[in-house]
Amino acid sequence: MQLLLLHLDDALELQPDFVRACKFAGAYQYFGKNTGQQVRLWSKQGALDDLSREIVKNRPATGRTPQLCFMGSGDFHHITALLLDDALERQSSAATLIHFDNHPDWVKFDGGLHCGSWVNSALANPSIQKVITIGVCSHDLRSPERKGANLHWLGDGKLELYPYEHPPSRVLADYGNGASYRQEGGALHWKSIAEIGEENFIDHMLSRIRTETVYVTIDKDVLAADDAVTNWDQGRMRLPYLLSLISEIGSRHRIIGADVIGDYSTPSYAGSLRTQFMKRAEIFIDQPRMRQGAETMRNINSAANHALLEVLAEYME
Repeated sequence: MQLLLLHLDDALELQPDFVRACKFAGAYQYFGKNTGQQVRLWSKQGALDDLSREIVKNRPATGRTPQLCFMGSGDFHHITALLLDDALERQSSAATLIHFDNHPDWVKFDGGLHCGSWVNSALANPSIQKVITIGVCSHDLRSPERKGANLHWLGDGKLELYPYEHPPSRVLADYGNGASYRQEGGALHWKSIAEIGEENFIDHMLSRIRTETVYVTIDKDVLAADDAVTNWDQGRMRLPYLLSLISEIGSRHRIIGADVIGDYSTPSYAGSLRTQFMKRAEIFIDQPRMRQGAETMRNINSAANHALLEVLAEYME
C-alpha cells in the first residue's frame, strides 16, 4: 500500500501523533496549502487538473500499488474524483465506489467540481459499475430535487443510497423503484441501516457489490460527534461499526484505492473577492458553527484516523 498525506489545509498537521505514525509507515506527503485555498469547497476544472498532475508527479513510482490518502477537511471531498480516476487508470477491470458520508454529494454543478457534486463525476466514469452511498442522515434528502440533486442515477441503477436513518424524501418526478428505495406517490422511501438493522445491513451491502474491485471513500461526517469533529453536520454511525463495514468489504473484495476526509480545519479561501464571498456565504448557510475545543478535536480526530489507517492498511497490502 502507498500512503499519501495530502496537506491542503492544516487539519493533519494538528495531529502530530498521527502524522508520525504515517511517516513510520512510509507515507509520502504533498504540501499544497495555497492550492487548497483555491480549490476548497469548489473549484474550476483547470485548477483541479493542475493539482492532479502535481500529485502524480510527486508520487513514488510503485506501479499498481493501491493508494490510501488522508486529506483533511470534508471541504475537499471533490478531490476524491481525481484520486478515483487515477486508481481506475492503473487497473483494467470495472469497480464499485463505496461512499461513506452524511451527505449524498450528488448535486448538479456547472463549470467545475463541488465537494457536494463530485459523485456525478464518479458515476460518469465508464469504469465505475456502481456507487453505493452509505450513512446519510442530513437534510440533503429533504426535497432533494429542490436542492439540485441529480436523482436520475437512482432510476438508472448506477447509484444506491442507504441512509443510516431518514424519513421519506419528497419528489416530483417518477424514479420507479430501486435496490435502495421504493417510490410511493411523491416520496422515495429509503432502505435505511436503522430499518434493516446493522448486522443485516452488512450482508445486504455485500450482496450489492458485484465487482471484484472497490474504491472506498470515507467522509468522517458520517460518524457521530463522539467519534469525529468535522466542518459539516454529522451523522449517527459509530466508529466501530464503520470499521466493521470496511473489514467485511476488504475481506471479500480488492480495494484499489481509498481516501479519508472529515477532519475539522478553519476555512481559508483564495481567488477573487466574489469567489471568496460566495464560498463564505455558502458555509455560513450550510455549516454549523459550534465547535469543541482544539485539544478535544485533535484527540477525537486523531483516534479515528489511527483506527481507519489500521483497518485499511490490513486490506490494501
